[in-house]
Amino acid sequence: MSRDLFAIAEAAARTRGVRDIEVIFERHNFALTRFANNTIHQNVAELDHAISIRVLEDHRTARASTNRLDRASIEAAVDQAIALTRASNPDEKIPALAEPAPVQVLNRHFGMTTPEERAAKVAEAIRIVEDAGQTAAGIFETGETTESIFNSRGIAVEHSGTMSRFSITAMAADSSGWAKASAANVRDLDPCALAAQAMRKARDSKSPREIAPGAYTVILEPAAVLDLVGQMFGDFSATALVDQRSFLTDRLHTRLFGENIHITDDVTHALQTGAPFDGEGTPRSVLQLVEAGVAKDIAVSRTASPAANLLATGHGYPLPNEVGEAPVNIVIAGGTSSIDEMVRSTERGILITRLWYIREVDPYEKMMTGMTRDGTFLVERGEVVGGLRNFRFNQSILEMLSNVELMSPAVRTSGEEAADMVVPAMKVHNFHLTEVTRF
Repeated sequence: MSRDLFAIAEAAARTRGVRDIEVIFERHNFALTRFANNTIHQNVAELDHAISIRVLEDHRTARASTNRLDRASIEAAVDQAIALTRASNPDEKIPALAEPAPVQVLNRHFGMTTPEERAAKVAEAIRIVEDAGQTAAGIFETGETTESIFNSRGIAVEHSGTMSRFSITAMAADSSGWAKASAANVRDLDPCALAAQAMRKARDSKSPREIAPGAYTVILEPAAVLDLVGQMFGDFSATALVDQRSFLTDRLHTRLFGENIHITDDVTHALQTGAPFDGEGTPRSVLQLVEAGVAKDIAVSRTASPAANLLATGHGYPLPNEVGEAPVNIVIAGGTSSIDEMVRSTERGILITRLWYIREVDPYEKMMTGMTRDGTFLVERGEVVGGLRNFRFNQSILEMLSNVELMSPAVRTSGEEAADMVVPAMKVHNFHLTEVTRF
């Protein structure tokens, strides 16, 4: 179907004197069950599709989109893209259309669930929380996406994949717990295990005490690592470096983190998801972003390649755009310590389930601020001894990743402030908790 749509668009462009055209076709099938107050209160499903058409002419380019797939609507979008292109100013930085290159086929399409199946799983999860005298809220979503890119130079790539997420918050009188997971295959999700985890965190953090803010040894569970460290990867970008808005400016190929930090961008990793090509159909390369603490590779789009004097890596966003490129399949290598072992090795510290409301304070030092949430615990003499009032933190990611003592094995992790990644839990010393919050 997508090839036929491209043929319609290409023929329309040629009759109007335009030879260079690129077409992106996307189809999304999404379903969601939402629950709160221990009751399912919403079930929705959405099926949509869209075609986005870009033309290139005399170093000018523009894009027009429509969700109507009949011939007349596609031809009208072609006309709009041509008109916008011819009204724009030439830009010598705009590259010619991408040429075909081999793209690895990744099988990431698995089954979805029915509303009845989601409802049954949610009911079981709610029961676990409700039986503990707590209140559950959350979501269970499943979806499938197909993305195709064609251009008049011969690019013809397509990827189809599924994705499922389950998130649950358990609320008690003066405490809460949270758990979330995502997977390409819905059968890899265990809502009951996640519900039990959230319930235990709410139970064990009841009657939270307050301790003074300060620099503590913290044990960050994977979601906390993801949502904080995930704030820096937009800077691993050739466009950001050329614009001098990356913290890597004048720092590339220098040691910025501890020698135990190794980070790759690898779309082929077994726990990763997504298409093996970028917004122009260019194959994604594996990037060694950080090796033994040294910042090495960056994402390079075809547009940024000449100015950066680097080969394109297949991480560009669809043109035209102002962002350029970014790594989107982050894998942080882990260690061998479990979270329990990290706790046992800690004389006094704080166990943190997750972080939220994260904002940037200093972009060059990657100083971030935010708060702990849904399960913050005091650790003394190798044991979790009770819940704590939450904290605000002010912490440089560079400093944090220089102070990592122990790591767990890396796992696929889902948070709320950054895209899903493969990350470990981390034990970090000298983490700056600056203020006790009111809850």
